[in-house]
Amino acid sequence: MEIATTTSPRNTVFVTGATGYIGGAVCRVFARAGWRVFGLVRNPEAIDDLIADEVIPIVGSISKEPNFLNELYKHTQTFDVIISCTEAVPFCHHYEGISTVLELLSKTSNEKGVKPLVLMTSSCKDYGTTSLHGAPDLVPHTETTPLGPPGFLHERTFTSLKALEHSDLFDAAILRPTPLFGYGSSYCGLMFEVAAASISSDAKPSLDIPADFSTILHSCHIDDCAAAYLALATHAEKDRVSVAGECFNISGRRYETLGEVAGSLAREYGFVGGAREVPPGTVPVARAALFGFSQWVDSSKIRELTGWSDKRALLSEDLSIYRGAYEVAVAKADEGVRRVRQRAIKVWGELV
Repeated sequence: MEIATTTSPRNTVFVTGATGYIGGAVCRVFARAGWRVFGLVRNPEAIDDLIADEVIPIVGSISKEPNFLNELYKHTQTFDVIISCTEAVPFCHHYEGISTVLELLSKTSNEKGVKPLVLMTSSCKDYGTTSLHGAPDLVPHTETTPLGPPGFLHERTFTSLKALEHSDLFDAAILRPTPLFGYGSSYCGLMFEVAAASISSDAKPSLDIPADFSTILHSCHIDDCAAAYLALATHAEKDRVSVAGECFNISGRRYETLGEVAGSLAREYGFVGGAREVPPGTVPVARAALFGFSQWVDSSKIRELTGWSDKRALLSEDLSIYRGAYEVAVAKADEGVRRVRQRAIKVWGELV
């Protein structure tokens, strides 16, 4: 019996910010789906992390003179999908580098007959807030909702849209995930820190939060978020036109209220008085920003188009597991945890 030796063709994806919270999860889900994954990292010390996930590391940085292209081209000159998961302040200057990288990679790929699909990461905070749970005027944010981000996100919200203007070189879609949790937990991890600090240092009987408990906290597990990226890329293989030029929200199957999440936190950390709404000024004001951004986000568009759905338990449903994973990340001095802490303090101030 003769054994076939022909190598099966594999799709290629290039991910920027490959060791970041979203970028790392995206790399893993594409690799497990059989894609050939290249991950861009700035720090050579992160190479082993990518290799452990069977991702091909490319060391370099986003700039208008990208120094990593020659190394990348040694591996491949065609890119089926390019995913931008980097974030920097000010974003408009950072985007100039992103745009250069996208154009150069796409031109090289075009010469080989492949037009890349670019998935540009933004955020559901692009829309601003919705009303509280139970309010008569409450409606979800959809992809047609007018954009109204908080001031510190204004640049990223509107600059990211420029990716849709390069349809001659690549097709693009804007992805807007809700707040994410799981493992390092991104900004949701700060909720664990508030609870832990309150129970240990304040010795208070209740978890005090300066926000209305009807506030809507709509989130999604990072694994489910990454699976949404893969679902769009896979769907675009057979139906590119339905993805190109579009925006897609990524959110959990239902929203939770602050009351649900705060109650779960209080039980998990042992507050005998449970969770309590308190007036602003009685605890660090930054907690209002962390807990008080009310937003219901509809993700019907990506669900109906691709069949994607979130699988993991909601934050309040399995909070003990998510707390444990976050504490492991902290103990390992996770770089993502450090970056989130620094950014939160810079934008909001101290939380504890």
